[in-house]
Amino acid sequence: MCDSCGCGDPRVVSVDLHQRILQANDSAARHNREHFASQGLVAINLMGSPGSGKTALLEATARAGASGLKLAALSGDLATDHDGERLRAAGIPAATITTGSACHLDATMVHRALHQLDCRDRDLLFIENVGNLVCPAVYDLGQQANVVALSVTEGEDKPLKYPVMFRTANLVVLTKADLLPYLEVKMSAMEEALAKVMPRPAIIKLSARTGDGLTQWLGWLDELVVRQHRAFALPANATPGE
Repeated sequence: MCDSCGCGDPRVVSVDLHQRILQANDSAARHNREHFASQGLVAINLMGSPGSGKTALLEATARAGASGLKLAALSGDLATDHDGERLRAAGIPAATITTGSACHLDATMVHRALHQLDCRDRDLLFIENVGNLVCPAVYDLGQQANVVALSVTEGEDKPLKYPVMFRTANLVVLTKADLLPYLEVKMSAMEEALAKVMPRPAIIKLSARTGDGLTQWLGWLDELVVRQHRAFALPANATPGE
């Protein structure tokens, strides 16, 4: 059971307390967002189940050069620095956030970790959240986009069983796509499930092992960075499109 959010169970954490926790988190998230904007840094909250391929996706992104984009990462786990070690070995400056028992990252954890990571010359900050398809979707970290890594091995019904996660997603990356020939999984059924829960379905099928889909993924990242840099340049009282 999550110590801070009660996993949404009001019998464990009262609704009033839960609201106060989220309000404090939102304040910290606004501060993070200002921090990212001041550095021209685009932050992505990368979420997904344990073993969905989040770290492998970042490793493949680094190997591909990310279209010249410079990456940094914060890696969240209950324990160990294993994923952080993998990211640094791939050439991505990375710091690890160990949560102990919490099933998600929050904005304050991210803020503290930023002091351990020099992002001044970076374009993209990936916040690799704790492996979980529930709690991470609730907490704003100050990110500019939410990406969910969904492995094809997880089955076709995960978007319908965990709709909150996918409702908040700007993009879903269907990972481990090279395994599809060996699975009884229908891509059409998975895409249909995502279309039912995502307000604006955006899906990329990708294999970190073979590289299939990486070009589309890198193109999406490029477009996101360009769009966000334009937003960062707007006056404080302006809105995108003005």
